[in-house]
Amino acid sequence: MNSINQALPMPKQRVKSGFWLVVIGAALWGVDPIFRIMLSKYLSSSQIVLLEHIILFLFSAPILWKHRTELRGLKARHVGALLFLSWGGSAIATILFTQALASATNYNSVLLLQKLQPIFAILLARLLLKESFPKKFGGLLVLALLGTYFLTFGFSVPFGHMNEFAQTASLLSLGAAVLWGGSTVMGRIMVGKMEYEAVTSLRFILALPLLIVISMTSHASWNIPSDAGVIGGITINIVLQAVLPGLFSLLLYYKGLITTKASVATLAELSFPMVSVLMNWALYHEVIKLPQLIGFMLIWIVLFLISRQQSAKA
Repeated sequence: MNSINQALPMPKQRVKSGFWLVVIGAALWGVDPIFRIMLSKYLSSSQIVLLEHIILFLFSAPILWKHRTELRGLKARHVGALLFLSWGGSAIATILFTQALASATNYNSVLLLQKLQPIFAILLARLLLKESFPKKFGGLLVLALLGTYFLTFGFSVPFGHMNEFAQTASLLSLGAAVLWGGSTVMGRIMVGKMEYEAVTSLRFILALPLLIVISMTSHASWNIPSDAGVIGGITINIVLQAVLPGLFSLLLYYKGLITTKASVATLAELSFPMVSVLMNWALYHEVIKLPQLIGFMLIWIVLFLISRQQSAKA
């Protein structure tokens, strides 16, 4: 994506469709915890993320080779953004989130803290990208976070005591939220410099060396069962996790990010908790209650209003 293309006004339909690509890409992340919870029974967090990125490398390497000429002319700013995306957002944040799910006594606390991503992303977008906020953005942000709260906890208070909030899983989840929030901004920087396919592939490829080092230094044993059926199940889970909420979702996400501000995209990412609730209902037969239904409605109202503003400004 060169500077000439950036200077041209985007067609309204392209801006609107870009926003919804971010929504759909983020929504696919909602199936990710299902795979990670299952895999954590047999593998450590770093091992899960390493195997996931080995598979992603196989898919990403041909894509990067096709776009290799775009590596020329990268400045220090772009290299820093790529390293933050790959090492922070793809490697470390994913390990933190996987570990949080594996050690959590309350999965809802892990999910709630992930919804703090918009705050970090919005602050960084304002600081680094000098983005102006949409009309009534503060109110829309509060409405979206309120909807997310209802989705996660309903009308109840999530934590009985402060020490429950400060447990290891919560702190790990908070660290992941900070890194993923920053990754939204770094991704917006990079899709202004390179094609979205190249950004996606570099995110996975550059993370792999760091993950190999982390896995080797963690000294965690590979407790892979001998049962062929279990090994087959683990393999299928890792492949599906890598391709569906990994590669495919991020290709959609970065394509949409081309025409979507980072501060707006981070609210679009709140489609993730809605999918999580639907997956709980479909797989674990947890009935969607009134507070969750209200949460759905609030988030979709925010997404609809921001989508209209994006289209009107194009």
